[in-house]
Amino acid sequence: MSLKPESESDRGKNKASSKSFEAMRKFSEKYAKNTGTFFCSDPSVTNAVIEGLAKHKEELGSPLCPCRYYEDKEAEVKDTYWNCPCVPMRERKECHCMLFLTPDNPFAGTKQELEIVDIVYDA
Repeated sequence: MSLKPESESDRGKNKASSKSFEAMRKFSEKYAKNTGTFFCSDPSVTNAVIEGLAKHKEELGSPLCPCRYYEDKEAEVKDTYWNCPCVPMRERKECHCMLFLTPDNPFAGTKQELEIVDIVYDA
């Protein structure tokens, strides 16, 4: 089921703006096509990762990998190692977040375009 992105007024405080989300969606789709990688077969994983990248882009000025813990996010952004696409992805096509998966990965889907789904956050 494909849903349109929520308007900014509808988005919760833990979510990025629809403009940031859309920018990261476009980047992710283009990068997947350019690298021959695919999104996760579970679209909620892809949506959550793109949401996290968009939120970091807004807060930190860079799409820092949302799937890692950082003592100092600002220092990590300056280091650029974990800015998406991170060094492991660029060098070895290894995506810790499961956003960009090689076709042989058991979690890889067949899509390089985002199927937008609601993300349910545990309270």
